Amino acid sequence: MNKIILIVLAVVLVLGLTLAGSYNSIVSKHEAISAKWAQVENQLQRRNDLIPNLVNSVKGYAAHEKSLFENITQARSQWARATTIEDKVKAAGNMDTALSRLLLVAENYPNLKADQTFLKLMDELSGAENRIAVERMRYNEAVQNYNTTVRTFPTNIVASIFGYHQATVYFKADDSAKSVPEVKI
Repeated sequence: MNKIILIVLAVVLVLGLTLAGSYNSIVSKHEAISAKWAQVENQLQRRNDLIPNLVNSVKGYAAHEKSLFENITQARSQWARATTIEDKVKAAGNMDTALSRLLLVAENYPNLKADQTFLKLMDELSGAENRIAVERMRYNEAVQNYNTTVRTFPTNIVASIFGYHQATVYFKADDSAKSVPEVKI
């Protein structure tokens, strides 16, 4: 009788430890997503802080591009109002589009492309874009790792018991990034 009780206790202990380990793994991966997202936000905010200076340097050369400047201001406001990750991902995409248009306008002004302030800001923006790309990749990896954990056996059972669901927000390339740009010489 004592052996049966010991075996049952051992099985219960092993199951309890497995449950605790699975739960802790899910929680740590869920927290990793939050941490990676915070890094994405930091880099996006850094880029957004550069934009007013960049816009002001372009305004002097391309004052007639009023709608472009309004679009950039609107995209920055959308970022500031965004509260959910989905909203912030959408706002970041809109900012990407607005910045692309700004850079296209800048290409038409040789004096602007030679302006030292503009060049310095473009250099900072390029660095910010690289950091954003790295942080987006890390965020996507954290989401993938978490999603794999909550979808595989036996952690999927633990995840469903404690209400953890698959994360759905990934950063994806904009549709315009999928087409090959035309290079004119």
